Amino acid sequence: MDIVTGMSTADAIMTVCKRGSVPASLKRFIWDIQSMVELTDSEREILLIGRDLMTRLVASDDWLSAVFAKAEPGDGAQFQLFSDVLDRFTVVATVLSPGASLLIDQSSHWEIAGGLSAAVLRQAYDPIARTKAEARLLRSGEVETRGSRDAQSMILSNRAEAQSAISVHVYGGDLGKLARRAWIGEGMAEGQSLGYANGESAPPYDIFSIQTEIAD
Repeated sequence: MDIVTGMSTADAIMTVCKRGSVPASLKRFIWDIQSMVELTDSEREILLIGRDLMTRLVASDDWLSAVFAKAEPGDGAQFQLFSDVLDRFTVVATVLSPGASLLIDQSSHWEIAGGLSAAVLRQAYDPIARTKAEARLLRSGEVETRGSRDAQSMILSNRAEAQSAISVHVYGGDLGKLARRAWIGEGMAEGQSLGYANGESAPPYDIFSIQTEIAD
């Protein structure tokens, strides 16, 4: 039995086989993000340095495990890749099947977003006035940042007819405590907020996996 995860050795091995060990590029990215938030309290610096780190990460799309890259037809899913134990940041992969949309309430959280595959349409939304800002297309390899003062609910959409779209995000807090709902037509779907889509076979990476040796 693994006293850290609570899983048997056999279950732990099976989980790693399905998810795979943390990819080198993601390990380096998480390590650098964690070091950055530990060394600075300046949100401006976090967004500036974080943009460069994210640009490096999304320059290639071959590192994301297949278990974090699937969504049901017509649906969107968010997978937690890593969560800081002090809730200072969360790394998330958003997967949108063709035609799917998600509404993310990320108010008060800064964000660094990178396009990994295809293109994600990002549109700020005011849930009180029910108004939407001008949409911005985040293409593969592109990066966008948003400070906490400018944080709003955000609609993420995939307008493609045949290809899923994937983006990677670093949020300045625990996104799991915020509301994430499906967006249907011109209105927000009522009902329960969406949780992470990880499941038992695809748990997020943990602090122990990123603290192993990193080769430059």
